[in-house]
Amino acid sequence: MDTVGIGLLGFGTVGSGVGKLLARNADDIRMATGREVVLRRVLEKSPDFRHPDLDPALLTTRFEDILEDPEIQVVVELIGGVDAALDFQLRALRAGKHVVTANKQLLAQHGAELLETAEEHGVHLRFEASAVGAVPVIKVLRESLVAAEVRTVFGIVNGTTNYMLSAMAETGADYDEVLREAQRLGYAEADPSEDVEGKDAAAKMAILSSIAFHSRTTLADVSYEGITGVTAADIAQGKRLGLVAKLLGVAKVIDGRMNVRVYPAFIPAGHPLASVGGAYNAVFLESETFDRIMLFGPGAGSIPTASAVIGDIISVVNTVKGSYVRNCLCYRDLPFLPDEEMVSRFYLRLRVADRPGVLAKVSALFGDHDVSIHSMVQEGGGDEAELVLLLHPVQEGRFFAALGEIRALPEVHGTPAVIRVEGE
Repeated sequence: MDTVGIGLLGFGTVGSGVGKLLARNADDIRMATGREVVLRRVLEKSPDFRHPDLDPALLTTRFEDILEDPEIQVVVELIGGVDAALDFQLRALRAGKHVVTANKQLLAQHGAELLETAEEHGVHLRFEASAVGAVPVIKVLRESLVAAEVRTVFGIVNGTTNYMLSAMAETGADYDEVLREAQRLGYAEADPSEDVEGKDAAAKMAILSSIAFHSRTTLADVSYEGITGVTAADIAQGKRLGLVAKLLGVAKVIDGRMNVRVYPAFIPAGHPLASVGGAYNAVFLESETFDRIMLFGPGAGSIPTASAVIGDIISVVNTVKGSYVRNCLCYRDLPFLPDEEMVSRFYLRLRVADRPGVLAKVSALFGDHDVSIHSMVQEGGGDEAELVLLLHPVQEGRFFAALGEIRALPEVHGTPAVIRVEGE
């Protein structure tokens, strides 16, 4: 039986999961591929690196040991980062080795170069684990729905922030308290900025929108904001209104232009995404061809992510030469629709002086910009009141122009809380 050698770059959380699955499921992999798929080399920085699941004889500190081994056909890059990972992947592809990666930031910034290099050298670059963990969104888009004209990719693509927002809703705790608990439980990194500020989700949306819309999106094309400004007060107000807070990745094609963003949003409590709690992810795909498809599952973790990597390895091994598209089908060059031209609904919470005429001033400024109020609740008393407004759909440029003038009113105190409303 033919043997396929694997060169693994990195034996951390996901890398060790890959090693474990290769060994534990060797019989299943052999049955699925008709080949022995074996781990031949593991690259780690330190020669003193030790792991209970790793044979020290497989360890190397030199990438050349993997690159020059003729029995290694597939290189699995799991070191993260951009610079070294880009160098290793390009060298592996140019050497005629297939590459499997979970590196979302690298693909979001250098995907075009990597995919072009793979195509030029007749090898495959697979990256299912780079977006939404074990949920096979990329495979579905690249294979099952390649000709379905997907128009919307919409969902929860970051497990850390979904856990945090779910915990805030369940406990009433504020952001800082929930973040500390997420770090204690291992859901959030010691430096959580990439997750909580939206960059992780933005990289995933760049990858997913490129494949779904057949037009290149890079990280630089995705505007993103995270959950650091979402408060327990807003989540509680949303709950009273029948709304649930989620950090969403939203990519749409509208009249031949695409818009790709990440932002916190309220969705109706009855929406399927509202019940996706904890560190789970879920993605909606929408098209006139099939209406809606929802994919759901764990978005992170050693074994779920490693499972996606193993799936890519099996796909590479089973692919007949010349029968599988090696690029991401970015044959279009769709222009981007500016954020200010997008039409959205908004939740707005204002603290204002509690005296006659304030609401009239706010309403007048909204009216000047063709912004219509759907509903309004006023709470409080004494010197200060709180206004909670839901707005009708409006072009975002108009809304933010009106909001800028409202914030300048002397009767408005502090910074208004603004959250988009999606899924209706």
